[in-house]
Amino acid sequence: MRVVITGQVGLDRKPLLHRCVEMARRQGCDLRLLSIGEMMYAEAPDVPRGRILDLPLSRLNGLRRSVFKDVLASCRTSPNVIVNTHATFRWRHGLFPAFDYDQMIALAADVYLIVVDNVDRVHWRLVRDGHSDHTLKDLMVWREEEILATELLCQGAGGGKCYVIARGNDDSMARSLVGLIFNPQMRKAYLSFPMSHVSANPDVLAEIDAFRRQLKPHFVCFDPSDMEEKYLSVLALAAAAEGHRTITVGPPGEQATLDVHQLMDILPDIDGQIYARDFKLIDQSDMIVSLIPALAGGQPGISSGVERELQHAHEAAKDVYVIWRPTAAPSPFITETATKVFPSVAEAMKFFQSAGYLHTGPLGSLFR
Repeated sequence: MRVVITGQVGLDRKPLLHRCVEMARRQGCDLRLLSIGEMMYAEAPDVPRGRILDLPLSRLNGLRRSVFKDVLASCRTSPNVIVNTHATFRWRHGLFPAFDYDQMIALAADVYLIVVDNVDRVHWRLVRDGHSDHTLKDLMVWREEEILATELLCQGAGGGKCYVIARGNDDSMARSLVGLIFNPQMRKAYLSFPMSHVSANPDVLAEIDAFRRQLKPHFVCFDPSDMEEKYLSVLALAAAAEGHRTITVGPPGEQATLDVHQLMDILPDIDGQIYARDFKLIDQSDMIVSLIPALAGGQPGISSGVERELQHAHEAAKDVYVIWRPTAAPSPFITETATKVFPSVAEAMKFFQSAGYLHTGPLGSLFR
């Protein structure tokens, strides 16, 4: 199995990928990680850390081709290889590719995985590492360029499967990566549930969190809440109304200071990319599992986004499973598009078990 993992700079993919390798090896599956950037630094010891993209393009391209020859040689002796690289770079040279088609064709990857993360997290990591010359708009555009370039690379290099996956939690994402690499028969599920619609309801949020935890051990889950940027729009609008020039977001020790003007500039991008990305996640899944919680009075906590996701999945001929918690009966727009409707997560899991959807292969213990 040959896997290519791409993503813009500022994702901190190495710890995640090392976790993935550890998980696989504990289960007796040999998996080798080859990071193009690390290999290029090793071959060019005169280049200070963090400065390799400042090299002239001619030397940069020569270094990349040289180390990729070593990658191809390693693939001849290692059965399972992850190649950690980029599809594009948006740096002082402008926008330029980070691969050569002839070498990618020779690699003949089976799977391409595109890692994405919240723009504020990417911004914080880049500033932490001494790179503060990219605007939030740059980072949003770069993320789209990386997705598109990887998809074109996948098509142009002879196929293979291509997935977008959110950075999220290291352990959760590592389990998903191992599932995609070693368990192609493991069912892929898009998790659908209201988000901003119920953000002020702690009981509903707790129910959604429990739903996510129950499904993730058993499926490769594409979870839209692993990458949530809509809250940045709310903060930006409030800060602009109050005349603030910056806002601070993120957990203690990892707080990013964001320019409000730059945030206002990317509001359309946040909405547009959420819309496009969530549909892409559905398209790369086998099924959608949607939790519709109950609000006060037993009314359904369903948002327009969830309704649109269910409709999109139905029209894409995906299995549509709905967990309907309200006491009010579901509308025909739910029952006529759902493959099956369940009254609880427990009932859904019983069905998935009886249908043989829960993975029981050699790597199954990773997901228990």
